[in-house]
Amino acid sequence: MNPIKITLVIIAMLATHPAWAAESGTALKADALKAEPFGDAKTVAALSAGDKVEILKKNGGWLQVKSAKGNGWVRMLSIRKGEARKGSGDAAGLLGLASGRAGTGKVVATTGIRGLNEEELKSAKFNETEIKLAESSITSQPEAQKFAAQGKLVARKFDYLPAPE
Repeated sequence: MNPIKITLVIIAMLATHPAWAAESGTALKADALKAEPFGDAKTVAALSAGDKVEILKKNGGWLQVKSAKGNGWVRMLSIRKGEARKGSGDAAGLLGLASGRAGTGKVVATTGIRGLNEEELKSAKFNETEIKLAESSITSQPEAQKFAAQGKLVARKFDYLPAPE
């Protein structure tokens, strides 16, 4: 199996783990609190980097949170579970999880990344060390199945999205 697919599957499995429920978190960056878990939903408040939140629920790439500024939905990648680490206000760690590269031109290709704005994506740079670190997380299918079983995760089949017109 492709190492990038394995990494994305592991990230998806961890993101859907019920441990997100009723836990504390910290905003990694400023982001809008939405009335519903959609980018075009009404903004009910704004979080600032470092704001403390209580994570109530997860829906796709969104977390329902309770904060001093209000309650609402925020993008999952804008929140760190637990306390924020010093110096974690930038997206460098997330940019290191690039989903691939092409040729020797050091071009980084990303797909399906949520939580990064256009400016952060444009300023992304190839980082061979981070790519090798991500590739070092490769696991075998039996190991992944054992991990899923221990976490009581359930496989779900779903149809691919239709091709754009």
